[in-house]
Amino acid sequence: MTAPTRRTAPKRRPSRGRKWIIALLVLVALLVGADFALAAAGEYQVAQKMRAKLGLAEDPSVRINGFPFITQALGGDYKDIEISATGVPVRDQLRDLEIQANLLHTRIELSNLLAGNTKGAKIDRVQGRVKIKANDLNRLVNQVTPFTDMAIEPDTRAEVTEEQAAAAPRTSAAVKLSGNTTLAGRKISLTAYGTVTLIGGQVELAANELKIDDLSLEQFIPQLKQALSIKIDPGVLPFTVTPTAVQVESGAFTVEGTVDNIPLDEGNG
Repeated sequence: MTAPTRRTAPKRRPSRGRKWIIALLVLVALLVGADFALAAAGEYQVAQKMRAKLGLAEDPSVRINGFPFITQALGGDYKDIEISATGVPVRDQLRDLEIQANLLHTRIELSNLLAGNTKGAKIDRVQGRVKIKANDLNRLVNQVTPFTDMAIEPDTRAEVTEEQAAAAPRTSAAVKLSGNTTLAGRKISLTAYGTVTLIGGQVELAANELKIDDLSLEQFIPQLKQALSIKIDPGVLPFTVTPTAVQVESGAFTVEGTVDNIPLDEGNG
């Protein structure tokens, strides 16, 4: 007796609804890819412009925030263009500045942006920042006393309420410094507490309290405090923004400021 032949079930064809979904997903992927490509082209043109404008040796990093890009482009209003560059020198004093700027509501037609033509472009607000890092601080204080492994941190010993932080003048901030030096032929570790103050566009560092791990060398503390009390000129902020505030973060002092209603071609460069 022969076994009955088993029928193979016919393969199901994709339904019309499923085809539409696949086609829609493909279309969305193409539109997203085109959007990112268009944004990249705009970012490239901004980077070229900012390199010349800020006097940089290399193109800065540029990111046009917000998705989709095309809706901003069609309106000619780019909500937040983020620019950053590292390793920027200022004269012979600083060699590793980090420059940042956020251009809020840059108004320029897409055709002009892609052509690199920024004439007539306006920015509602520019937020500019310059970071002075620990290795530059180490280099500056080394000119007085040989320090190594300098570290910058906020001084968090005193608790500050939100109301006090809001009311406090942002032209001054508490700082904690730590590092190593050599005194009387001995290598010592030190911790200093003080303030960084923004005065006339310069950062003034004052060491008010200093501790060392070798108490037999305490007579050198006034000398060390003086060596750590220096002035730092961070140079001109992006778009010649006037610095109005200074803050301390892990590894750096940050000087910042804002300027409103400025032509894109105005300022540095």
